[in-house]
Amino acid sequence: MLGTALISMYGKCGTFEEARWMFEKVSNRDTICWTSMIATCTQHGYDREALQLFGQMQSNGMKPDEVAFLGVLSACSHAGFVDDGWHYFHSMKEDAKIIPQAEHYGCMVDLYGRAGLLDEAQAIVCTLPFQANAVVWMSFLGACRVHQDVKRGRLAAEHLLELEPQTSSPYVVLSNTYAATGKWENVEKVRKAMIDRRVKKQPGRSSIEINDKIHEFIVGDRSHPEVVEIYAELERLNTEMKKLGYVPDTNLVLHDVEEEDKADLLSLHSEKLAISFGLLNMPGDMPIRVIKNLRVCSDCHTASKFISKIVKREIVLRDPLRFHHFKGGICSCGDYW
Repeated sequence: MLGTALISMYGKCGTFEEARWMFEKVSNRDTICWTSMIATCTQHGYDREALQLFGQMQSNGMKPDEVAFLGVLSACSHAGFVDDGWHYFHSMKEDAKIIPQAEHYGCMVDLYGRAGLLDEAQAIVCTLPFQANAVVWMSFLGACRVHQDVKRGRLAAEHLLELEPQTSSPYVVLSNTYAATGKWENVEKVRKAMIDRRVKKQPGRSSIEINDKIHEFIVGDRSHPEVVEIYAELERLNTEMKKLGYVPDTNLVLHDVEEEDKADLLSLHSEKLAISFGLLNMPGDMPIRVIKNLRVCSDCHTASKFISKIVKREIVLRDPLRFHHFKGGICSCGDYW
């Protein structure tokens, strides 16, 4: 029990190697221990290792439960292993005799949705043995945003708003979908609906711990005592990134403004400010660990890869879905998350 708890702790703190080391030290592993390590691999983007562990777990005579299957389905979803995901889902029902819950179906919707198979994803949503909940619809809405399917995205958002009218996520994702396709009038309608219903969007915040103190940043933050040094470091990094071929993804800025203004807004995202602060204040041999409360955007993901290559340091960025380990210009998620 202690070993399993430590595996979970190390995993949630972003120190994957320590979690793996602890797992190897545990003798007489039970199902919960195996499941904890599988979930940790999935959370850190080591999806192939998660599937290997799942196979070893079964070879050692352990019977995976619904939580273990959820971990392996999540690994398939985040890695784009569509055929493997279907195999495990079928095995869970037919071999293990486990009745899938909403979270399992949500993984399958996410699996097909991420892969661009929106027809298959929608078919699952429409044929569930129970009424689709917010988890399932949010998975489908996220896939519609990624693939810019406005029609299906609107449908998913409508169902979500019926279930959770005061939750900001459906409004934000739908607004992002409209913005990505240049439908600015629709963006304004969504924003007006949020105002009328008094729904507030959760601001993006990035945190970093240095010397036992938490430093928090928001986009364009100028409240930190070291703001001058932070912005100077960020400007230096932007210059170096552009030399290596970095181009800001201005499609992500949800404002109908000039391209140059969009690039400026992107450069001040909270993740980049936190990373710059960490580089200024942490020893050169230590990883930079940043936690964000919202999903990391693709531009910050790209920038973090460039920064890790420039400074020759590991950057660990955690969002609500998973950890991203950036080393030498490569992320552990393989740019599929």
